[in-house]
Amino acid sequence: MNLVIVESPAKAKTISRFLGKDYEVMASYGHIRDLPKNQFGVDIQNDFKPKYTILKDKKPIVEKIKTLSEQSGKVYIATDEDREGEAIGYHIVEAGKIPKNKVARIVFHEITKEAILNALANPRNIDLLMVDSQESRRILDRIVGYKLSPLLAKKIRRGLSAGRVQSVALKLVVEREDEIKNFTPKEYWTMHLIFYQNNEQVESVLISIDNKELEKFSINNADLAAQIKSQIEKDQFIVENITKKTITRKPKPPYITSTLQAEASTIIGFAPKKTMKIAQKLYEGVDVQKERTGLITYMRTDSFNVAHQAQEEALSIIKKIYGKDYVPKTPNTYKTKSKTAQEAHEAIRPTKPSLLPDMVKEYLSNDEYKLYGLIWKKFMASQASSAKVSNVSVTFESNRFKSKANFNELVFDGYLKIWDLSENDFQKAPDLKQNEIIELKEVLTKQHFSEPPPRYTEASLIKTLESYGIGRPSTYATIIDTILEREYVMLNDKKFYPTETGIVVSKALFDFFSDIINVDFTAKLEENLDDVAKDKVDKTKLLKDFYEKFRIMLDKAYEDMESIKPKDEPTDIICELCGAPMVIRQGRFGKFLACSNYPKCRNTKSLKQETVDIFCEKCGAKMVVKHSKKGSKFLACSNYPQCKNTMPYPTGLKCPLCGGDLVEKFSKRGKFYGCSNYPSCKFTIRGNIISKKCPKCGHELFKVLKDSLKCANPDCDYKESIEKEALEKL
Repeated sequence: MNLVIVESPAKAKTISRFLGKDYEVMASYGHIRDLPKNQFGVDIQNDFKPKYTILKDKKPIVEKIKTLSEQSGKVYIATDEDREGEAIGYHIVEAGKIPKNKVARIVFHEITKEAILNALANPRNIDLLMVDSQESRRILDRIVGYKLSPLLAKKIRRGLSAGRVQSVALKLVVEREDEIKNFTPKEYWTMHLIFYQNNEQVESVLISIDNKELEKFSINNADLAAQIKSQIEKDQFIVENITKKTITRKPKPPYITSTLQAEASTIIGFAPKKTMKIAQKLYEGVDVQKERTGLITYMRTDSFNVAHQAQEEALSIIKKIYGKDYVPKTPNTYKTKSKTAQEAHEAIRPTKPSLLPDMVKEYLSNDEYKLYGLIWKKFMASQASSAKVSNVSVTFESNRFKSKANFNELVFDGYLKIWDLSENDFQKAPDLKQNEIIELKEVLTKQHFSEPPPRYTEASLIKTLESYGIGRPSTYATIIDTILEREYVMLNDKKFYPTETGIVVSKALFDFFSDIINVDFTAKLEENLDDVAKDKVDKTKLLKDFYEKFRIMLDKAYEDMESIKPKDEPTDIICELCGAPMVIRQGRFGKFLACSNYPKCRNTKSLKQETVDIFCEKCGAKMVVKHSKKGSKFLACSNYPQCKNTMPYPTGLKCPLCGGDLVEKFSKRGKFYGCSNYPSCKFTIRGNIISKKCPKCGHELFKVLKDSLKCANPDCDYKESIEKEALEKL
């Protein structure tokens, strides 16, 4: 018998279907040993030697590995092909005390029968340099986390912690918030000239006055805009020039980890953690037509490479479904931009392009279907022909003024036939002739104000981290999830806002650790970790150099960092539970009243109780607004603790599914609205919503999108465009 060890039971289940009776496949259920939870676990004096302990819940699994490996002729380590997978495999061998002559390491990009059999035919040894690289990362993170957390507890408040990479991500969010707060908007105006010709209306934008090109802030007040408008209205215009050119729009490459997480966030609204969890399921295997197989290739990758066989199959499917014009003359290839990309890996793609999303829909959950459809469309579009767009630029001219209109007309849709998830600005150009006189119908003046840089979304933060070379495919989701879990940032309407705690922690760390908690140093350290895996950097020297630099900063911080723990403010209010005086304390959501007898008495109150015209149904007292630990509002009886009645906070909005009240709720990903009839009705919606009757289905609930309103009823697809000014008022 031969033993195959993988990380997850789902992966084990899929692989066992491909192998015969000579193989037993078992799962380690992830890491089986790690640094100890309650100890530092790194011997700094002994070249940073780590002390590993077997995880408590994994001891039975380790015993099973020992027993089965003794009975096996060969033990195949089939953990994931990245450094973390390599490290898991190494620890399985060490903890299971498997003889080295029995061990064979196999890797594969996809879980299909062909890929597994090919991997078994081409085993290798465990790559100890990859293990060293992963171990170095783990030790660096342990040094920073274990040494900084006591400092933050002493100087700011208990329960705070810091991470090496997460602190840089937090710093980016805090710096962006500072930019927004310090931004001064500048006024500017644009002039829109509306021409009329052959029963067609053409809108153009003023680009020059007296042959001088207009800059963004050239027209900076209403009086000047009105003056220019009156002058334009007196002039006669001709079609001065018409230029036409064909633009080739090339498809974008297939997904890598960062782009999958980013587009899953913007297109289907999945958090990076959720995206990776679903992608893991699709990779590990799904039962399709009585056959279990992995539907996508490995989802932690930074390479755009595509296997030749997969590319040929994709081109064959494109030709069959869409026609030969949609197949490029030479197959599309994409160069990986990242210097650290592991070129042996592949991009994320369907393992069988012939499995169209609708063919597997019945075997998948709704979320799995959405993500598989996204991956399938992106990959197939990346292999299709380029789109052809005819760009027509029309210039209108008078004695003093010149305006311009641009039109993009789709000539050939190419890959856009497959990738139909992007918004396009295609518009047919009007039938105009050069030098003809054209009627000026109207001049519109539009006021604008310059805007600060936008707050980070999950997609843009991942993109920024990747552009700086911070983090790797296996860490992006963890970085974002960590700063959310620690409540250093909040997601509101899909945008990151730093909390007060996050701002205080970030600025304290920057004041004393700016040389290591910054973009450049973190990116360089990531490169060095990559170089450990390539045997270009010595692991021990890397750790020593970092620790010496870090230790000096840490000592200085303990000595010089001012304690910014907020002191309790005394009050004359007496705690109704124990009789001790109440004090004002600073919490994550601002100041609140707390019993001075804490922790014996845990009574707390809002500092300013907001009352509502709703009365307690149990005792008749007025209800007051309270905030849960997660930040959501609810109503509580003002007669507490005699009456402990609570009610959901009313929003005045109704659930489109059952007609129940919508109540405001809060999660680590920000505010959302849920039905008060939960769990019998599980309707939820995020973002800004308004009450408005849908002309299609009659429901009175709309979600405010970027430039439109969308009916919030999940079964209704009604959507309407809306002017920006009207949207801002909403």
